Amino acid sequence: MFVTLEEAKGYLRVDSSDEDSFILDLMETANALIKNVTRRTPAVLKKHEAVVRTAELYVIAYLYEHREEADHKAMTETVKYLLFGIRKEKF
Repeated sequence: MFVTLEEAKGYLRVDSSDEDSFILDLMETANALIKNVTRRTPAVLKKHEAVVRTAELYVIAYLYEHREEADHKAMTETVKYLLFGIRKEKF
């Protein structure tokens, strides 16, 4: 959404391109989770870019670091709290 592959790799401290495909998958997962949690369009999310970028990087890093034993419920709860202020209440 807002984070590029190079930014994600820098945040994760990954220098090689060996895991680019995996990181791109994590980025896509982060974007889907953010859209589902906020229930907002990309145009609305753009107005809150700093918060959305923080949530994106959090999800990417969490899934990267905990790929074997991720607690998806805890991760999702944290994302909800990060994005609470921009979350649309109802569909």
